[in-house]
Amino acid sequence: MSFIEAERNWYPEGVTRCGLGKFLGWLTILSAVLAFGVVAALFIFIFGIGVTGMDNYFGFGLWITFDLAVIALGAGAFFTGLLRYIIRIDELKDIINLAVIIGFICYSGAMLILTMDIGQPVRAWFGYWHPNVHSMLTEVIFCITCYLTVLIIEVVPLVFEQKQLNKIPLLHHIAHNFHVVMPLFAGLGAFLSTFHQGSLGGMYGVLFARPYAFREGFFIWPWTFFLFVLSAIASGPCMTVLVCALMEKLTGRQLTTYRVKSLMAKIGGTMLLIYMVMKYLDTWAWITNILPKAGLTFDQMFYGMIYGKWLMFLELVVCILVPVIFLLVPALRRRPAFMYWACILNCLGIIINRYVFTVQTIAFPVLPFDSWMTYAPNWAEWATTCMILAYGGIIMSLAYRYLPLFPQEVRLNK
Repeated sequence: MSFIEAERNWYPEGVTRCGLGKFLGWLTILSAVLAFGVVAALFIFIFGIGVTGMDNYFGFGLWITFDLAVIALGAGAFFTGLLRYIIRIDELKDIINLAVIIGFICYSGAMLILTMDIGQPVRAWFGYWHPNVHSMLTEVIFCITCYLTVLIIEVVPLVFEQKQLNKIPLLHHIAHNFHVVMPLFAGLGAFLSTFHQGSLGGMYGVLFARPYAFREGFFIWPWTFFLFVLSAIASGPCMTVLVCALMEKLTGRQLTTYRVKSLMAKIGGTMLLIYMVMKYLDTWAWITNILPKAGLTFDQMFYGMIYGKWLMFLELVVCILVPVIFLLVPALRRRPAFMYWACILNCLGIIINRYVFTVQTIAFPVLPFDSWMTYAPNWAEWATTCMILAYGGIIMSLAYRYLPLFPQEVRLNK
């Protein structure tokens, strides 16, 4: 048996895939981007993060913006798992595997980014062994680590269900037993992810010396705690829909029904509506209450093009109000162009939100002798960010080729 024939035996039952040469060519492109990012990462590890665009003023930059964005966009894993296994929306069984893989890629990629952002990777274990119990970042560290562990557990049965691996009795029984207890892990994952999503927002909301991000709160939580949770569960399902649509476009095969994608988009639109109400109320309270108490005005929060008011308009109107209309009006949602554009705008809005909270918050001059500062990521930051995207592309490509990611694929393409 030739290698090519042997490789075909690893495909999911009843499906076809592109030729091995084309697949290896695709992996070569992604691997080249990955390798370039690894070189940049080694450059950073050797010479320190001083070689990046960050400095003593901008301790947060592209990495944290990207980190917070992918964590939010990967929230489709815990929210879809909650809806599928706890609330029992059976239609989501056709897309739950994809949501879990996306979540795993996003969270593992975020952990890889953090190893560079801490400056000294050899001390990465300090956050676990010497935790600052007064810091929200401690909760973030433990929650994101525990939730990544949960995601790995959720991915294990999918890997063991691979046609050849499933022939091994031990792996077959492990996969079956994991499926039995999956509601437990879905609930645990939802709990952990909710708190670390909220803590990421709470970290900004307690910065009383940073008026762009500071918020008053509910008991011990600033409003940003709840806003980050809501924005994540609004964007996560839409991210899953977009990835599914992209994979269908690249493979030329129908991987799930439009009904399932429309249901996911509707769920994301419903959560986005709740988030929109909360976000608009938060923005109004910030303008009329928090800023005047700090002796500041709304106009002072913006500067030039890079920190202009257009970003707020783009986020609050184009990327929230427009997608809500497109996703919740049935006649519009039934049209693919409207639904996919709404999902794109929804995800873009989350990226903008994380950018302004990360960069614009720090750029604002908080002392009399300060002035607006500009942050520009350099090649090393872009290369390592693209490295994570390439890593995600490789994982997703291998998962689609060899794992039963879409059990309904055979039926839909007969």
